[in-house]
Amino acid sequence: MTSAAGAPTSVIFDVGHVLYDWDPRALYGRLFDDEQALDSFLRDVATREWHFQHDAGRPFAETSAELTALHPRHAEMIALWGPRFGEQIPGPIPGMPALVEELDGRGVPLFAITNFSGEFFAPFRAREAALFDRFRDIVVSGDERVVKPDPAIFHLALRRFALTADQAFFVDDNEANVFAARALGIRSHLFAGADALRAELTSLGLLG
Repeated sequence: MTSAAGAPTSVIFDVGHVLYDWDPRALYGRLFDDEQALDSFLRDVATREWHFQHDAGRPFAETSAELTALHPRHAEMIALWGPRFGEQIPGPIPGMPALVEELDGRGVPLFAITNFSGEFFAPFRAREAALFDRFRDIVVSGDERVVKPDPAIFHLALRRFALTADQAFFVDDNEANVFAARALGIRSHLFAGADALRAELTSLGLLG
């Protein structure tokens, strides 16, 4: 594998909304008969703000107990969030498995930094081993108890991956995360689909 002079040599991916879709409706849309009740549950009960605690390292046993105490009539649905979290991830983002495979085939070192519960990520990673086995290392926020866009998680990742900032190319769908990485000197791509990413990777010499 050769890249343009001064260009990054390794790619660091985000996982959610870059490699894989994440949508709680993929699970709960099958469990609620009423669309308004589903909307209310995801807007007012099992919110993304509540879920973000898992990405930051809080155990599901704690967060679910607290949420159930606030919303006891939703206890059954809340209890399913953790054990069936994988069903909220319906599949890969179109074009991304092939892109990862091509990068790996060219010998490009692949890594990931993901805001993800450590306890949820382990079974998901096992389920998707065919893709994740191509990665040399993955920093999971829930295990480290630090989340993007905190610069600390990028510093941690670079140390663990044995990379300097200029050796890395970071891909994320969240603008704040991209800006944080760029502030540290990491060339970064705001993900909006596999085609645009492929074009930039090609321009850098990481893809043919």
